[in-house]
Amino acid sequence: METYLCIYYLVQFCGHSWIFSNMIARFMSFGKDAFADTFYAMGYVMRVCQLLSVLELLHILLGIEKKRFWPKFIQVAQRLIILFVVVASQEEVQGKYIVCLLFFLWNLWDVVRYPYNMLLLMEIEFPSLTWLNHTIWIPVYPLSVLAEAYTVYESLPYFESLGTYSFEMPFPCVGSVYFPYVLKMYLVLLPIGMYFLGSDLYAERKMHISYTNFKKKEKAN
Repeated sequence: METYLCIYYLVQFCGHSWIFSNMIARFMSFGKDAFADTFYAMGYVMRVCQLLSVLELLHILLGIEKKRFWPKFIQVAQRLIILFVVVASQEEVQGKYIVCLLFFLWNLWDVVRYPYNMLLLMEIEFPSLTWLNHTIWIPVYPLSVLAEAYTVYESLPYFESLGTYSFEMPFPCVGSVYFPYVLKMYLVLLPIGMYFLGSDLYAERKMHISYTNFKKKEKAN
């Protein structure tokens, strides 16, 4: 299981670092022109990486990873909804700059947490990487949630005009599902999800600080 988890973390790190480095390289080469086609250039690998992240939920359910299920479920579900439901279904949204910012924030966090988890599993610790893993989410996660909310907001006019995912319910049910209303409800739920996941990340950070202080006192004695 440890070998499997190491391979999984390594694959995810390679995928996200490829996206992250290519985004930077494209920006250095093409400037602002690289923003508009980020999804076309990186979307396939990004979708593969996010689909693979569903395995993290199975890891927790099977007891392979010792983490809380619901905070991880919120994180995975948020990304899958934004990537597959909102962005991938609306070609007009794919070319917006906010998608580039969203990809940048997601991958900035992932290129830190996946190698950290892999090295932690191997009982190898780099203090700088450990500090970065427990710190980078503080600015990045709230910004990514804001980017997700803005992406949904930008997509609403297209869902309203095209009627994507909106449908009439068949007989004997009477009524219809208007998907823009579903997205607006999702916007209301985003801060709640951010609170639960943020609380879990803060608890992990606090636990790490306590453990580090304990180790320092142990060495001093």
